[in-house]
Formats: sequence, C-alpha cells, structure tokens
Amino acid sequence: MRTPSILLLLFVAIVLAGCATTSRVMLGAARPALAPEQVRVYFTPPPGRYQEIAVLQTASGPLTYGEQNKMDNVIAKLRAEAARLGANGVLLQGTANGYGGSNVGVGVGGGSIGGHTRIGGGVGVNISPTPKYATGTAIFVEDAPIAPLPAAAPPAQD
Repeated sequence: MRTPSILLLLFVAIVLAGCATTSRVMLGAARPALAPEQVRVYFTPPPGRYQEIAVLQTASGPLTYGEQNKMDNVIAKLRAEAARLGANGVLLQGTANGYGGSNVGVGVGGGSIGGHTRIGGGVGVNISPTPKYATGTAIFVEDAPIAPLPAAAPPAQD
C-alpha cells in the first residue's frame, strides 16, 4: 500500500520539476558560482565593460497567481540561473504573457438504453494562471562591486 503513494509523489515531483526549468544558451565561459542575492538586474546595459555569459529564458511557476508574483518569480529564476553561471548581473531583454488562463466548458449528453432514457450534464472549470515568460542575458560586469555574503550567526550560548 505504501509503494503506490510514494510512486505518485515521485511522479508529481518530476512533473513539477519539469515545469520549473530555465533554459540557457552559453555565449561565454562560466565563472565560479555566486549567491543569487549578488546578481543585479539591469533594464538597460550597465555603464562600463561587461561580458555576456549566457542567454536565459524562463517562465513563471505553474501555480503562480497575480502579475507582480509572476514577475517576481521569473526575475528570481533568472537571478538564480545567472548566479549558478557566475554572472553578477542579468540584462533583462523582455517579458511576455503566455496563453491559457481561466476558462469554463459546459457539456450535455443523453442516451437511451433498454427503454430508459438518461440525460446528464457537466461543467468543467480551468483556473490555471496564464504564465509569464522572461528572457535575459547573464552578464559579468567588470567594475561591479560584489557584496560579501552575510556571515553565519555564532551559535547562541546559554
């Protein structure tokens, strides 16, 4: 009895993980990874010199509702992927709304078997949100200061 529920959970995890990918096309060499908090988002090219590392594309999560939440989600994914590649910046190229969203379907059917007539109906509702897509270029800005990560707090002493 325990095995089917574990397999179901594993299947759901794999499906959700597949929905949360960020694709990349490498343009240059990757650098040592950084923390996502160290990656700045640029809406125009930064002043000074920078190197392009990769073109990134992502989409908001499958259960992300609200335009601001969708935008926050795609920016966080771009920053996380850029950090994995050692980029200290993401030059946002653009965003777009996907297709889908809420819709309602109605169906009615009927039939006759053995002299008995049956009529049925149903309503289907899809409330999945419309995804937000974003494209950016992971960059390494030459003169950008890299803030150190916060140090771990010392253990409390009683």
